[in-house]
Parts: sequence; structure tokens; C-alpha cells
Amino acid sequence: MEISLIKQNLPLANVLQHYNFTADKNNMLRCPFHEDTTASLQVSFSQNKYKCHACDKKGDVIQFVQDYEKLTKHEALKKCTAMIETIAPTQKANQTVKQEPTTTAIVNTYFIEKMFLSFRKGLLCSEPAKEYCKSRNLDFDKLEVGFNSGQFHHGARKDEKLINDALQSGLLILGGTNSRTGGQAYKPFGNKSILFPLKNKENQIVSFYFRSTINNENSKHFYLKNRQGLYPNYPNPDTRKLLLTEAIIDTASLLQIDEVKENYTLLTSYGTNGLNEEILNAIKPLKQLEEIIFFFDGDKAGNEAVAKYAEILRTLHPKAKISQVETPKDEDINSLIIGHETDILIHLIDQRKELPFLFSIEEHITVKKEIEIEKREPKLPTSNSQLPTTIDILKQDNLLQEINKLIEQSGIVGEANSRLLLFIIASSYKTKQPLHAIVQGSSGSGKTHLISKIADLVPPEDVLRFTRITESSLYNWGEYDLVNKLLIIEDLDGLKEEALFAMRELISNQKLSSSVSIKDKKGNIKSVKKEVKGVFSSLSATTKGDLYEDNMSRSFLLAVDESQDQTDKIISYQNKRIAGEINETQQEKAKEQLQKILRALKTEEVQNPYATQIQLPENVHKKRRLNEMFQSIIKQITIINQYQRRTQNNKLITEITDVEEAVEIFFESIILKIDELDGSLRQFFERLKKNFKTDDFTRFEAMETTGFKKTQLQYYINQLVQLEYIKQFGHSNKGFKYRIAYFDDIQNVRKKLKDHFIKQIQNLKPNTNER
Repeated sequence: MEISLIKQNLPLANVLQHYNFTADKNNMLRCPFHEDTTASLQVSFSQNKYKCHACDKKGDVIQFVQDYEKLTKHEALKKCTAMIETIAPTQKANQTVKQEPTTTAIVNTYFIEKMFLSFRKGLLCSEPAKEYCKSRNLDFDKLEVGFNSGQFHHGARKDEKLINDALQSGLLILGGTNSRTGGQAYKPFGNKSILFPLKNKENQIVSFYFRSTINNENSKHFYLKNRQGLYPNYPNPDTRKLLLTEAIIDTASLLQIDEVKENYTLLTSYGTNGLNEEILNAIKPLKQLEEIIFFFDGDKAGNEAVAKYAEILRTLHPKAKISQVETPKDEDINSLIIGHETDILIHLIDQRKELPFLFSIEEHITVKKEIEIEKREPKLPTSNSQLPTTIDILKQDNLLQEINKLIEQSGIVGEANSRLLLFIIASSYKTKQPLHAIVQGSSGSGKTHLISKIADLVPPEDVLRFTRITESSLYNWGEYDLVNKLLIIEDLDGLKEEALFAMRELISNQKLSSSVSIKDKKGNIKSVKKEVKGVFSSLSATTKGDLYEDNMSRSFLLAVDESQDQTDKIISYQNKRIAGEINETQQEKAKEQLQKILRALKTEEVQNPYATQIQLPENVHKKRRLNEMFQSIIKQITIINQYQRRTQNNKLITEITDVEEAVEIFFESIILKIDELDGSLRQFFERLKKNFKTDDFTRFEAMETTGFKKTQLQYYINQLVQLEYIKQFGHSNKGFKYRIAYFDDIQNVRKKLKDHFIKQIQNLKPNTNER
């Protein structure tokens, strides 16, 4: 129904009557939107509007319903439409005789909603009920909650229709004979309980959940007979992240936290055995669902229910990520909010662990059993699948080599070491100390394409891609929006200094703090502290890495392979793809397999017994920070190998093979840290040395030899002249000539560095068997 028709057909007088409000002779009544001791709300029945002279609340009938019941505008419109059908049939039909809804469903819904308004008023008038809510840290001003005092059928309120409707809905139970009057006695259901409404698809209240305020030992939970409806309501069809709780009071606790309410759709499963058909039918049609999060109690029953429900929901949404919030032992959401600040719930949700969908239903293996196995034997893939299952891959020897093969199958050509290192760095986005990388290369060398392809191997819901970041945009994210994400910055050159500074702070300190001005509820300007958490991994691309010295020292540095051999590989791949010789289906399967691997990995603590026994060479640039990066890559490799590593004191133990693999993969990045020339410039200089040796050369000869165009070539030549690697002579009017002035032996440096690590690792290997 259109808004104009709703306003025309729903008088304000009827809305007030629906909520049991009566205006005095001056059309004034006590304002329901604040604690009002004197009548301050003015109503105008002719204009169908209201205004409070104390709190300045004002509006029409739709606004009154929206504010009073704390609904969204869309929900308020639905509610008003239902009122037109049920609250005032006399006005609607222009009849003199009042007509009640005829169908049982409408009568029930109408009566239940009417009773909730009575129970809501009962809560606001009951100090014990309000005290109980406060003791459970429940804000009754924010929540839809009422209180059943057990008196709704007494005195002037008692009439035959109310009794019959209450008996039909289950709010009253026959209680024998009244000893005082000799008539029928009735017992109120859920007496002295706070209650929460359960709603149907149309967002109408169809049932109640009761929680006793006086009996904390026996029968403290109550549902009306023939329970129906969901709490807090049916999920929005556009839901992307669904958070399931074990109990209604847990959901109510989370509904009070704006940050949770805004970022997740909440739904209650009615206990460890309460995931009923209505809930499943409500979840099944959610076509945009990306993640299902379980936030159950921290006990055995809660964990077992999560394991059971996860498999059920996986059949409904096989592509959705399924996660579990690790609730502290013997705690639940409400107990946590009673004993701590709300920040603890936000933190626990942010640190949720993904439940890996590694196993087919036929395998009947639980995740818990797999994690408890300290050593896992490799398992051959079945003949029915083109790719091994995720668990097969995670158990394989030479796991990183197998992952690298999958990366190649996904469509990344060449760059064998770089692509694997980038994947390892990207895989750290869920850890407490994520890693970061900057990829250097000349314009058109494929650096942006490389990091974009690596991002395709990460679950898409965890990736944020940026072509450009403005100066203050990083300060304006929500506090936890960047947590456990992979950031792709396609062009680091486009970032201004303020944006680069913000990135450095997020990488180094894992947070950005700023003082901002906001208006409070009274319209006054005040300053508040705004914080953005920066627990994310990032991959960036640049042509001018030397300009970002501070950023480079905080990140792994990689150079794109610009050799002729790599160019030939890329051209060959492009031609095969155009000719239809590339199996794109196989590529997609490889991507999905790598995404499953990342979903399967748990964030574990790592203990490296070799950390004090292997050292970096003395001549590296910023050794302290590089050593930290070196140890972090060993840690991440251990995490990737977690299904083949033993545990001790709940920590994965690094093996010597993890150190060897780290040295092999990290080697080129260490060379770049030692080398005075960045990756692209080094490759350019090596080509000059190979082709000209002691010969003089012009810019045109260098252009012909290296294949670089004028602008990029001149930029490299100027850098080499400035660093005194080549000399420039001649005159500008006749053209400059150049000669190589310094023949550094980078290959010898590489050999010495490799020998340095091999010697240390060999010294450690004899002790390996004793560990």
C-alpha cells in the first residue's frame, strides 16, 4: 500500500487506541518516547500528526509506529498496513458495526501483537522486571521485550473474548475451579517472565519466548504451544553474513551492539537441538549468503551442536564459508556481556575460526579428530576426482611444491618463486601478525596482473581490491572492517604521502587512531577518538620502489621477472589461450582448491626451535626488520604445513624443512634487500653489462638492446649515472654516450649468501633426529 493511502486510511486516534494511549481534553498525553511526568505530547487529529514539546519527537502515524516499536521504515509500513486491516474496520469499510478479523491466523496474530503491547507496557511499569533486565545487561529501551505479570486477565480487563483468545494461543491454561467465586480458574502461562516476540515472514508477532525472573533452577524457559516464528525475525533476503546463536537471550545481547547489528544478520537456533525446519527454510533461500557464523556456548554440547549443524547447513549452502566463534569455556554470550565490556564480543567475532569443509560426507571424519593427529600420512587422490581433495593436499609431502603446481594450473605463468612467496604472504591474512609485499616492475611488466591473480586464489569474501586510495579514506573505515582481509593495492605510485603514512601505521602498529568531531544527541559538537584496526595482509604494485623506502622496509620486496625467457612464456600462454588450448575449467578448479586450502588452515601458534641458530648475513639492509620478516615467513610456512607438524603445548613445532623452504623462497627478497639497485633496475643493469661490457653505448643502442622505451630507459640510465654505476660523457647537442663504470659481481654475492645459509642448515641437520 502506498504511503499516502496509509496516512489517509489510518487515523492517529486509532493508532493511539491500539497502543492504549488516551489524549486528554486538550489533546495532550504523556510522551512514550521519554520519561514524561506531565503530558507533553500534543496530538492533532485533524492533521494526523503529533509533536512532543519536551523531547521534540514529531511526525505522522507511520513515524509514531516506527519510533514506538523501534522498527525500520519498511517494517513500520507493513505494520501500519496490517493495522488498517485489523485495527479499524469501521473506518475502512464505512460501516457502523465493528467487524473483527475472521480467520484464525489473523485473529491469532492480531491478538498476539495486541498482547505484546500490553506486556511491553507491563515491563515499563514493573521495577522488578526492569531490574532483572539490568542484571542480565539487557537494555529494554533498545530491545523488543515485555513482562508477563500474570494479571492481564483480571479485573476490568477480563472479558470472554480475551479469555478465549488467550486459551487458544496458550497464554492461559485451565486451572480448575475458583475457590472464591466457584467459577472457572485460569493459570497464566509464563507468569512473572520477561518475554521476547517470535515473528513470521511478514514480520508479525506469532508467538513468545518466556524467561522466568523468579525461578532460576527449574523450568526457566518457556515457549507458547505450537511454537512458530523466528527470533529476532526472518533474515533479510540480501543477507551476506548470518550469525547463529544458541539462545534467544544471547541474540538479544548482540542486538544491543550497533556494530554487530549493522554488519551481521542475527538468528537464533533455539538450543543445541533446536535447528528446526522453519529455521532451515528461512536460511535456504538466501542467495547472496557468503558466510555462516556459529556463536554458541563454550561447552561440550555447544561445540557438538556446531559440528552437527555445520554439516546440515553446508548441504544448503555448499559455497558459503562456515565459521565458529571460540567462546571461552563454560561461558555464553550473555554471561560475557554481563562480566565484560561489549568489545569482548566484537573481538571474539572478529577472531572467529573457519570450519574447514575438507571432508566429504562419506568420509565421516570430524575436524576435531584431524587436528588432534600430530603426524598425518599422505593419502593418494581417488580416481573419481581430477584434483586431490583438500585434506589429501594438506597431508602430502612437499606440500609447497604441490601448492605451487596448483598456482601454475590456475593460470599464473612463470615467476615460480615469486608467485609462491606471494601466496604464502597472502595466506597470512587471518593471523595475528599478517605479512605484506611490494612487487616492483617497470610499466607494463605484469606486476599488477600478478598480484591480482594471487588475490583470485584467496576466498573472495576476504579480499578488498583498490586501484586508488585517497588521503583520508583509510581513517574512515569501520573499526573492524579491515580485520582479517587481504588488501590489493594495484598502483602504489598513485598514493599520496598521507595515504602512504596511513598504510605504514596500519602495517606497523596494526591500528589508526584519529580525533574526529561529531554531533551528540543534543546537537552539540564534541571530539571523539576513532580507531581502525589494521590486522590485514596486503599486496601492492609499484614502478618506483625506491621512493617508498619506509614502506619497503616493512614489506617483503619482490621484483617481476622481466627477462626474455619470461616474456616468451607469457606470449606462448596468451597464444594458447586464444587458440582454445587452455583448459579454463581446470583453472577454475585449481583456484577453488587453493581457496579451500586457505579456508582449511587454522590460525595456530608456532614455536621455532631453530630461531636462535640461523642468522642473516651482516651486510643486509635494516637487518632487524629483515630478520623479523625472515622468522615470520618460517612461521607461515609451518602454519601451511600444520597437518604434517607435531604439536607441543598447543603450538606447532617448526621442522628444519620449513627453514630450508623459507630460505629458498625468501632468497630473492633478501638479495633485493642487500642490493643497492631495486629489482627492475638490477635487471636493466645486468643486460647492459652483458651486451656492452667495456664498450661505449648511446641511448638508442641501449633501447635496442633492452627493449625499453624512451621514458623508462632514460629514468633507469639517470639512476645508474647518479649511483655511479655508469658514466655519462659527451655533449647534449651531439648526444650523450655512456660507459659502464662499476662492474659489481652480483652473482658472487648470491653464491656467498646461498653458501652462508646452506652451511648453517647443514650444521643443524645432525641434531634434527634428536628433536
